[in-house]
Amino acid sequence: MILLSIHNLSFPIEDPVLKFLLVLIIILAAPLLLNKIKVPHLLGLIIAGAVIGPNGFNVLARDSSIVVTGTTGLLYIMFLAGLEIDMGDFKKNKWKSLTFGIYTFAVPFVLGYLGGYYILHFSMLTSILFASLFSSHTLIAYPLISKLGIAKNKAVNITVGGTMITDILALLVLAVIVGMSQGDVGTEFWVRLSVSFIVFALVVLIIFPIIGRWFFKKVDDKISQYIFVLVMIYLAAMLAELAGVEAIIGAFFAGLALNRLIPHTSSLMNRVEFVGNAIFIPFFLISVGMLIDFKVFFKSWETLEVAAIMLVASIGGKYISAVMTQKTFRLSKEEGKLIFGLSSASAAATLASVMVGYNIILSETETGEPVRLLNEHVLNGSILLILISCTISSFISMASAQKIAESDNEDTVSGNSHEDENILLAINHEETVDRMVNLGILIKAHSNTENLFALNVINEDKNESSVKNAEKLLHQAADAGAAADVKMQTLKRYDNDVVNGVKNVIKEQNITDLIIGLEDQKGFSPSFVYNLYNGYLQNDDVNVLVYHAAQPLSTIKKYAVMIPENAHQEAGFFHALLRVWNVARNSGATVVFYAPENILDILQKIVKKANIEAEFIIMSTWMDGEKTAAGLKEDEALIVLMAKRGMKSYIPRMRLIPELLNRHLSNNNYLLIFPFSEFDENSPEIRSVGNHGDFMEIGNVIQKIFK
Repeated sequence: MILLSIHNLSFPIEDPVLKFLLVLIIILAAPLLLNKIKVPHLLGLIIAGAVIGPNGFNVLARDSSIVVTGTTGLLYIMFLAGLEIDMGDFKKNKWKSLTFGIYTFAVPFVLGYLGGYYILHFSMLTSILFASLFSSHTLIAYPLISKLGIAKNKAVNITVGGTMITDILALLVLAVIVGMSQGDVGTEFWVRLSVSFIVFALVVLIIFPIIGRWFFKKVDDKISQYIFVLVMIYLAAMLAELAGVEAIIGAFFAGLALNRLIPHTSSLMNRVEFVGNAIFIPFFLISVGMLIDFKVFFKSWETLEVAAIMLVASIGGKYISAVMTQKTFRLSKEEGKLIFGLSSASAAATLASVMVGYNIILSETETGEPVRLLNEHVLNGSILLILISCTISSFISMASAQKIAESDNEDTVSGNSHEDENILLAINHEETVDRMVNLGILIKAHSNTENLFALNVINEDKNESSVKNAEKLLHQAADAGAAADVKMQTLKRYDNDVVNGVKNVIKEQNITDLIIGLEDQKGFSPSFVYNLYNGYLQNDDVNVLVYHAAQPLSTIKKYAVMIPENAHQEAGFFHALLRVWNVARNSGATVVFYAPENILDILQKIVKKANIEAEFIIMSTWMDGEKTAAGLKEDEALIVLMAKRGMKSYIPRMRLIPELLNRHLSNNNYLLIFPFSEFDENSPEIRSVGNHGDFMEIGNVIQKIFK
């Protein structure tokens, strides 16, 4: 039957297997072919859509299957933009984003209105809607930026925040103009629109995180978690439409709502990005290409005139806005180009507005032809605008992003200082494996993908069952790492004593951080405490982290960090502090530091260099910190910088911490960090900074690492 259908092949193709196969071949071939000639594959997918679409060779129809999958891709782009935004940076740059949003809305709007009203002689209503087409933009090049690892760059952050503002304003203009064209704009209209939008925003930004936190606590199944994310995207999109704004705003708000619940280093984030970039986003780009019809530009000079004005208003307006933003905030030239590249693409909101305006019929001519709010010349001109703007966006974004990435790589110290960052997970219990792997991924440097080691020491007569159990645990650790695109190096070791086995591996693999997991029910047992103080902590040049996880890392709202007096004088203080910074930065949780005033002064200087959400509370005595720890609420976690006997920051009451945790925090996450007490030859850049005590220089190092 299949052979018969292929033999009688006709265009457009109807067979679902052939349709999907053809689209997959295009998605596969575009990057392979175009990367060789330095052309962004996003552009190739749009052109491919034009070639195979109904206005090209009519190989495929732009039917419901293409539209549905493409719509998911569009929502995905906006969702990822909200999901990957660094909330600390966003709050720091909110006024910059607001300023850029106003620039990038107002300048193209003014140019578009002047062109529509005075040159094309549109009516005032049509001119306003026509002008709003150029104020919005689609972050079509965002996946390219994300792949280059500069999604947290200030220019990207400003642009993403500004996108939300200008798209909302443009789509609100659309809603108002549609209402005015239908004659129902009054007090009731404005009240309904305002209230519905506010209710929508509150529901998504407040209720969605509560639902998400509950779901991720209760459900461990990876597939169910991903499907839950898709449900949240479409639910937010539907709520946005009910509120009277476009679905893409809902998807962006859904990304903001789930931002803290999907850490950037997590396996779930890896799945979300992988599926979107592999399937949904390419489908959207191909579906956009299917709208392009080159023939219309040879049929009417008026279409070319309209298209020319649209290009000047959109591309010119976005360029002027980017330059104004660059000058206002003294950004680099390449950052200004990146803002222009990201904001110059017109696709989603522009297309939505054009289609809505085209479908509104104001009246009829004497011959019965409809008089539309936006005529066919604007519709055809918008298609050319989409093609050219997406082309410019792809090339300029890629070029400027590559230069910024290269500059960051030259400036960062991570290439040197993190070569010796090796994290060892001593795994012994099945229920702790995934949690320890997640912590290891959370605290590591972004640049290192092969510095995690999972170790199981076999000391039970080397029988077959113990060997199989070790292999099972190591395989589980490797799978957990692979899910987050991290290569886990597994180690199986035979030794009569577990502690000695771990200590030997530390020496052999040049380990810098040792993570030990606590079982939920047991907590600190007498045997564990004995092995900790008389075994693991005898390694003077290794950070030892003792971890207890009662809930997923992504569901933690706040970390309370206790730092003892004189901790800043320890050799491993900076290294331990960097681990705390990575936890805060990669999880998005708020960090509250409890420490003596002189240490808080140091931390506040560093926070100015590294953007995390932090609060600072003076801890007069260690007992005050213990009371704070005992009073932690659900979804709050504790991090304590500890010390061994003989270290400058050692306090005798630290011996009581295990008992305190067993008694009060058995249902909370907590992490004890024992910084190393001696320098070695490894990581000289970092450790020499700590040795000299130049904490502003530490801040500079942190800032470079976090770029």
